[in-house]
Amino acid sequence: MSNPVHRKIALITGASSGIGEASARWFATYGWNLVLWSRRLERLEALKTGLLRDIGNGLEVWVDEVDVRLEADVNKAFAALPHSFQPIHLLLNNAGLSQGLNAVHESDPHDVNRVIDTNVKGLVNVTRAVVPGMKSRGQGQVIHVSSTAGKEVYSGGGIYCASKFAVEAIAKTMRHELLPFGIKVGTVSPGMVETEFSLVRFKGDAERAAGTYAGLEPLHPEDVAEAIGFIATRPDHVQIADLHLMPRAQAGSGAIHRT
Repeated sequence: MSNPVHRKIALITGASSGIGEASARWFATYGWNLVLWSRRLERLEALKTGLLRDIGNGLEVWVDEVDVRLEADVNKAFAALPHSFQPIHLLLNNAGLSQGLNAVHESDPHDVNRVIDTNVKGLVNVTRAVVPGMKSRGQGQVIHVSSTAGKEVYSGGGIYCASKFAVEAIAKTMRHELLPFGIKVGTVSPGMVETEFSLVRFKGDAERAAGTYAGLEPLHPEDVAEAIGFIATRPDHVQIADLHLMPRAQAGSGAIHRT
């Protein structure tokens, strides 16, 4: 399996839908090869087929079923990468979710574990697998998908906000740690984005999920993907630490105008 030297490689977690899928399309369109990870392999296979059909032009895509919460899963998937896909130029830590909208003292322990295990531990698992190679090569970029919830809290979102505050802290720390090795580290922090996020948060309650976006136009996954692409393609000497974007109808985590 060949890999033209002019093509960079982006590894994207949570790539089967939403921001991850839109980012895969953006990077493929702009000439990157892709490593796509998700728990839903059938969706990744369909995405790969569509990208190869619609974009082609030498594009190469490697997909694998990976649960980022499981360190062994991550390490196995990374070790299984063909040689041509191993020099990861960009890691997009996108996999993440929320569960419920409960006060902290009323939170479900299972929900707490799932959020922290995915959003924090999962991000660290993937980072531990990928970044050593970047460090040894003296180049690379890591973009963590954070959130407005990583900057300010809202009632019912304590655990999710805590997970995204952790992402912000990890990103800032990594920027210090990787400074001598030429590796850029940043975050993209979107506000309301209409993806499967609310459907997952409300555990399949489609009506309640739809209500999240009623009366306003939220961000679309493509909006965030474009912002991620902007961060990824700045000149080598330019590092964007954080790009915070929201829909026009939002001014913060708890400030939303509906019509």
